Amino acid sequence: MASLFRYDGLVKKRILISVIGLVLIGAVIVSYRPMNTRLKDYSERTEESNPLFEAALCYLDTRPQYKSAYYAGSGYPTDHYGTCVDVIGIALRDCGYDLRTRLNADVLAHPNRYDIEIPDIDIDFRRVKNLKVYFAGNEEMLTTDLQDTAAWHAGDLVLFDNHIGMVSDRRNADGIPYIIHHRSFFQLRYEEDYLSTHQPTMHIRVRLED
Repeated sequence: MASLFRYDGLVKKRILISVIGLVLIGAVIVSYRPMNTRLKDYSERTEESNPLFEAALCYLDTRPQYKSAYYAGSGYPTDHYGTCVDVIGIALRDCGYDLRTRLNADVLAHPNRYDIEIPDIDIDFRRVKNLKVYFAGNEEMLTTDLQDTAAWHAGDLVLFDNHIGMVSDRRNADGIPYIIHHRSFFQLRYEEDYLSTHQPTMHIRVRLED
């Protein structure tokens, strides 16, 4: 009987340790932020920057955590969370280009172009599939050929199947630009050599107002 009590106590202790471990892991996941914005020192830039890229860097320097949520009334995240679309949307907004209202106006003007049943100004501009339609119809489409390295400039937008990022002002040894983006909970840095392993579907240059 005594050995049974000892065994039961051991099981309870192991369960408690497991629960504590799961709680600690959960806390790390909830609070995790990439350690740094850039891969290397800022001094290693390979080309001049532009206002849109600088605005994106300023946003990422606040080290937003990754979470997809709905922000009624504002559309833009207000709680230090965000996803890939928010890097672009907030950078554009801070440069005087309100993607939220522009895309909504385009949806209302050209509903047949979008796969949207009920327009919602607070979320439509935060969906990659809608951004593809909007940018294709309103901004400059560029090559997706990564061998044409001269065609890629800091601040250009680059879209994938269900993801979006921004071309950085630095490149890898092959001349392929890095991108800055927010793709998951577990990024070590917001700037990554992502184009080396992921083929983009669109390459966009946004015209900012002077």
